[in-house]
Amino acid sequence: MTAVISDKDRRLQTAATGMVVRDAAAADLPVIIDIYNAAVATRVSTAQLEPITVESRRNWLDEHSPDRYPFWVLEMDGCVAGWLTFKAFLPRCAYRGSAELSVYVSEGFRRRGIARRLLEEAIARAPSLKINALVGLIFAHNQASVELFARLGFERWGLLPRIARLDGTERDLTILGRHV
Repeated sequence: MTAVISDKDRRLQTAATGMVVRDAAAADLPVIIDIYNAAVATRVSTAQLEPITVESRRNWLDEHSPDRYPFWVLEMDGCVAGWLTFKAFLPRCAYRGSAELSVYVSEGFRRRGIARRLLEEAIARAPSLKINALVGLIFAHNQASVELFARLGFERWGLLPRIARLDGTERDLTILGRHV
């Protein structure tokens, strides 16, 4: 028998760990951009090659909806420690029940369960968002993320070999997915 955890119980469990997952707000955008730009520099978790600015992403939050494709931040110790977005996997109607997830964690909060907590929340809340399949597009050389997604029940659904060129190095893109 599977226990069903209510949203209220999930919030209490999260609060007990000192982690609070909430919808991102405009005031969060500078730290969200800082977290993202730190990832850009590593060439491990995004195909973006140049840092972005807050101004260039002013409308980013408007592209998300709390009841369909949310944009969440996770606060820990009063700071935004990481963020997760849902977005349409592909624009065709037949894919309406699928969403691509992106998750990023601040360098100072890594290895503390932030990405795991955000992904667990995404998995738990996906059905209420009318999402039945979650997809992660992860560079194959990003072993930590590939392993995290696998621990949470994602399977390898595909591989796009040498699809990206990062600083002259060809990189594979792993497609991980799971049904919810």
